[in-house]
Amino acid sequence: MDENKRLKDDSVNMIINNHVLWSMGAGFIPIPLADMVAVSYIQMDMIKQLCKIYNIDYKDNELKATLTSITSAGLVKAGAGRLVKMIPVVGSALGGVAVSALSGASTYAVGHAFRLHFEQGGTFLDFDLNKLKKSYNDLFEKGKKVASEMKQEQEKVRKESEKVAEDKEMPKSGQDIINELKALAELKEAGLITEEEFAALKKKLIS
Repeated sequence: MDENKRLKDDSVNMIINNHVLWSMGAGFIPIPLADMVAVSYIQMDMIKQLCKIYNIDYKDNELKATLTSITSAGLVKAGAGRLVKMIPVVGSALGGVAVSALSGASTYAVGHAFRLHFEQGGTFLDFDLNKLKKSYNDLFEKGKKVASEMKQEQEKVRKESEKVAEDKEMPKSGQDIINELKALAELKEAGLITEEEFAALKKKLIS
């Protein structure tokens, strides 16, 4: 693969993936419809960034109209999750999970549908909305899987970070201290540290 093509592909993938993650976060906004506005803004920003990479001219009103047209199916799918958000106490959490996943899937589908159109030489002047909607609908299902994988990866990183933090905070056990004292004694016997260094390290270890 040509180096410039590879760099462009990497940039496009990064833009789409970042906006998928941001859309998933916006899906947890507890106020129904506010999440939809936030996701639409995120998708608009994503397309604008893709336009810069592919050197595509655009007008905000054209971009917004096209985006609204192709994402209508995704909005219907996310609607149930927004209704759940209205349920007292548990609604925000349950609805947020559903809307988060569907928002991520929608943004993934939008990004790759526009990417495909631009890579085929298309612009905002020659959109075939039916073709674009089909691409979006086909990619939406894959987007749900990608969003789920991203969520799992984020959860894995979060748990690993929490474990590292807990390990750092966990005090050394008596056996740990004994083992480290033995290691220091061996270093001293081998002449790798002086008597003074041994005493200082021992004091620090047991204090």
